[in-house]
Amino acid sequence: MSQDDETIRIYDARATDYASMVAKPRPDAEVLGFLADLPPNASILDLGCGPGTSASHFARAGHAVDAMDASAQMVALAGQHKGVTAWQGTFDQMPTGCHYHGVWANFSLLHASRAELPRYLMQIHDMLHPAGIFHIGMKLGEGTHRDRLGRLYTYFSEDALSAMLTTAGFTITARTHGNEPGLSGEPADWICLRAHA
Repeated sequence: MSQDDETIRIYDARATDYASMVAKPRPDAEVLGFLADLPPNASILDLGCGPGTSASHFARAGHAVDAMDASAQMVALAGQHKGVTAWQGTFDQMPTGCHYHGVWANFSLLHASRAELPRYLMQIHDMLHPAGIFHIGMKLGEGTHRDRLGRLYTYFSEDALSAMLTTAGFTITARTHGNEPGLSGEPADWICLRAHA
């Protein structure tokens, strides 16, 4: 089961707060790097799109953007962005087949279980056209636990996450590290990886 009901309840309740926290009038370095690797008029899936901040940047760059999230309130916000097609769904309801030039999973798959993540990565690989681009953002650490708000997270080391991407068929091309507080106010080490299928 890819959905933790308490985590989704919290995202529904705090959707507006979360949208304010991640609002960015201009694309950040991660978005720009992802866009630079895409062909013109690309098809993109924003997996775990939240309020659609990144999806809106992709759409403004001229790409066809699908966005999905398990939170109904997040989907409602994402769907307000011009050029973004948003729907509600869990990781188990991801599209199947080769559809996309890029898949963007920015701090969403950290809510998947340790046992399920390898399967999801393989499915994402299968969704991508040859040489398609995948972005994943995750918190670094060990184990599984809830934050101060009650959201459930699964933590991975950089080596473990890199190995899972390689096993799924990806070639990692870029890495970014950082540390900052999220919605709960707790600082956390994180990593973003960009890879080619």
